[in-house]
Amino acid sequence: MNALNLKVLADYETMSDAATALVIETFQRAPEGLYCFAGGDTPVGTLRRLVAAHKAGEIDLQKAYFVELDEWVGLDGDDEGSCLNYLETELFGPAQIDPSHYHYFHAKSADLEGECRAADLFIKKHGGLELILLGVGVNGHLGFNEPGVSFENYAHIIDLDSTTQNVGQKYFTKEVDRTKGITLGIKHILEAKTAILVANGEKKQTAITHLLEEKVTAEWPVTVLREHTNAHIFIDKLAHS
Repeated sequence: MNALNLKVLADYETMSDAATALVIETFQRAPEGLYCFAGGDTPVGTLRRLVAAHKAGEIDLQKAYFVELDEWVGLDGDDEGSCLNYLETELFGPAQIDPSHYHYFHAKSADLEGECRAADLFIKKHGGLELILLGVGVNGHLGFNEPGVSFENYAHIIDLDSTTQNVGQKYFTKEVDRTKGITLGIKHILEAKTAILVANGEKKQTAITHLLEEKVTAEWPVTVLREHTNAHIFIDKLAHS
C-alpha cells in the first residue's frame, strides 16, 4: 500500500489550478512523453488550462503523444458526446495536435479486440504512460473500468454498469446505445509514472471516502490508486466528507 498525495482545495477552480500545475511540470520534464486524459465534466477545467499554457508558450503540447482512455462502443469522433469528440473539441483541436500524435479507439470497428491490442501496442511503443489524468464515476469507476473489473486487465471491452449508462446520457442530445465500452485497463493506470485524480462535488463523496478510508476492492475500482507508486488526488471541499 502506498501513500496518496492528497490535496483538498476550496473549490473546482482552485482544484483545477493545482492539478494543472502538476501536469505542466510533467510536460516540461517530459515534453515528448505519452499522456492520457479522461473526458467528462471534471477534467475539462484542467484541459482548458493546459491549452492556455500551450498558447502562452509555457508548454508545447504538439511535441507530446496522447492515447484515448476510453470510448462508448459504437461511437467515434463524428458523434457528439463521444470521448474522442470531447478530446478533439477541448484539446486536440485548440492545441492543433497532429493526428499522428494521438491514438484512439475505433469503437465502430468489427474487431474491437484488435483495437485493444493496438492501444496496448501504442503505449508499449512509447515506453508507457508518462501521466494519466482521471476522473472518477459516482460508482468508483476509472475510465470504463467498472465495479467488479479485474485489476489484471490492459485494454479491454466491458459491459457498462447501469449507473454509468444513466449518468452518461448527459453527454448526448439523442438516445444512443451505452451498454458497452472499450477502455484502457487498470494495469495501464498502475504502470503510469504519474496518476492524477480530480473529483469535485458532493456526488463524488462516497467514491472518495472509499478511496481514502476503505480497503482496495474491485467493487470500487478507484481504490486501486492506493497501490499506485505516484498517485496525486485533487478534490474540492464538497467531495471530502
